[in-house]
Amino acid sequence: MEDSKIIDLYLGRDEAAVRHTSEKYGNRLRSLAYGIVNDPQTAEECENDTYMEAWSAIPPHEPRSYLYAFLARITRHISLNCCRSRSRLKRSAFICELSAEMEQCIPAPDDVESRVDDMALAEAINGFLGTLGQEKRNIFIRRYWYLDSIAHISQRFSLSESKVKTTLFRCRNQLRAYLEKEGYWI
Repeated sequence: MEDSKIIDLYLGRDEAAVRHTSEKYGNRLRSLAYGIVNDPQTAEECENDTYMEAWSAIPPHEPRSYLYAFLARITRHISLNCCRSRSRLKRSAFICELSAEMEQCIPAPDDVESRVDDMALAEAINGFLGTLGQEKRNIFIRRYWYLDSIAHISQRFSLSESKVKTTLFRCRNQLRAYLEKEGYWI
């Protein structure tokens, strides 16, 4: 079923919308959640919570052309919150490691000014991603959005782990330079 028709079902408050969403995107959402929480049952709970959140969020929003991205964002936030609330020390350490990598090239959002500027920063990051080639962009997104491990990325794209690490290092440096050019100071 097309995303636009699924959105129409949500707007009509038809419960079939959840079933169609699950059929179309369930595996991808569960996989995204599993990559973060590292537990099949918790990933399934996160997927189900995503449908509940989408049910509440779609009447004011109509993500007809970006339904998967809309759902993936919800899933990611629910999964990260689940990790925080359940204090998964091993997984939290991994998330902290990724956060530390990105802190080196993105300004810290600790002050009010930075929080207000979040949308502009998101646009700048999207602009940067648009400058990357497809392979580099995919590697960057798999690492920092989907939180995939270096080993998983290297296997997924048939690259050596050192190539993935080097690519990510160079992308972070390019992102830092791009953001500085856009007026962000790290």
